[in-house]
Amino acid sequence: MEPGKPVTVSRYGPLARLNHWITAGSLILLAVSGLALFTPSLYFLTELFGGGQNTRALHPWIGVVLFVSFFVFFLQLWRANLPEKVDVVWLSKIKDVVGGHEENLPELGKYNAGQKFIFWGMVALILLLIATGVMIWEQYFATYFGIPLRRVAVLVHSIAAVLIICIFILHVYAAIWTRGTLRAMTRGTVTGGWAWRHHRKWLRELAGLRRAETRKTGPAE
Repeated sequence: MEPGKPVTVSRYGPLARLNHWITAGSLILLAVSGLALFTPSLYFLTELFGGGQNTRALHPWIGVVLFVSFFVFFLQLWRANLPEKVDVVWLSKIKDVVGGHEENLPELGKYNAGQKFIFWGMVALILLLIATGVMIWEQYFATYFGIPLRRVAVLVHSIAAVLIICIFILHVYAAIWTRGTLRAMTRGTVTGGWAWRHHRKWLRELAGLRRAETRKTGPAE
């Protein structure tokens, strides 16, 4: 927390932000290349990757990048995204969330129930996508899985891809809709007012840590 007008609160460090944008970029590239391979009507999108053969070759490797980058993100954030009783209360007041009546909501930690849903939904779908993606990656794994299993894997992979695109759109919409949220992943900070309004419990915890550090080290000169 840094004093000023307004007060700024650190939310994500440089490495976390870089990893977030690698994950987001990988997901966008996978969505575009996957849709291009999914239906002939979108095959023209393969030109963005240098043609159909290049798209087919690059798509699974981009998937590996997504899996690794999101796994790093998962290790950083999974504890903060564990469900709590307050999440049930937050969901029961979803009309106040949509209506912008934050004063009627309970004090929240670093993430609300909606953000946790997106996080765990991404976890489940990325695991499903990487598992089914390996099954249909014929260049390296054709001899390990039979044709009937690969057919099922293609179907599950396609459904999971559609679902993760929907969750990604929801995530982007929520970030734009809640003013001040994008700043967290561009500058790494939010204003004290934003933190107080949306994640008051988290702000109180940070303030408590800051006071404890001040007592331990003494006031800065």
